[in-house]
Amino acid sequence: MNILIVHAHPEPQSFCTAMKDLAVATLEGAGHQVQVSDLYAMNWNPVASAADFQVRGNPDYLTYALEQREAAKNGHLAPDIAAELDKLLWADLLILNFPLFWCSVPAILKGWIDRVLVSGTCYGGLRFYDRGGLAGKRALLSFSLGGQSHMFADEAAVHGDWEPMLRPLQRGTLAYVGMRVLPPFAAYHVPYISAEARGVILDQYRDYLLGLESLPPLPSPSLADFDRGLNPLRQEVPA
Repeated sequence: MNILIVHAHPEPQSFCTAMKDLAVATLEGAGHQVQVSDLYAMNWNPVASAADFQVRGNPDYLTYALEQREAAKNGHLAPDIAAELDKLLWADLLILNFPLFWCSVPAILKGWIDRVLVSGTCYGGLRFYDRGGLAGKRALLSFSLGGQSHMFADEAAVHGDWEPMLRPLQRGTLAYVGMRVLPPFAAYHVPYISAEARGVILDQYRDYLLGLESLPPLPSPSLADFDRGLNPLRQEVPA
């Protein structure tokens, strides 16, 4: 299996970086091919702009998604985007590895998503969810955070359940472009626990990675369940 890890943490000595390093060692040790995009080390530009296109379809007005389509079709994407898109298309599995910032990803990773999930290649028209441009691939989130697990246990917890918080990323982004999204791995409370406790989390993450093939993907829509106007098809109730 080909695996792309997109890593977004500003501190090379962080626990999140240790998760990335463990993932590389574990997955390569299991016989997989692994590439890493370390966004801070790459000095990745997170800003989507007109500079992302070497030639513009419409030089007078920037419609970013339409320019993405034209640039991808004609080979006019900026070199940094083209290189990351090649890695993404190569990969069977995408791992986004990051510290949780405000129940979301760091800005540098959001910029990778904005610039690399290119319209016309990854999605477009009715090419989304199970008909998306990245259908057949899988994705997962691995992240560290300061909160404790009971704070996200269910809707009665102080922060509520994870699923609605992660839905824009897991469903609205990764599943939208066609990937089957695996359950996330969360490393809880890491700034406040002992080195021994962090070691336990890394052991759990290793076991999680070695069991990827047995993990069922999270539910996501199938366009077969919707009509041409994307209204849900109703099951007829027997008389």
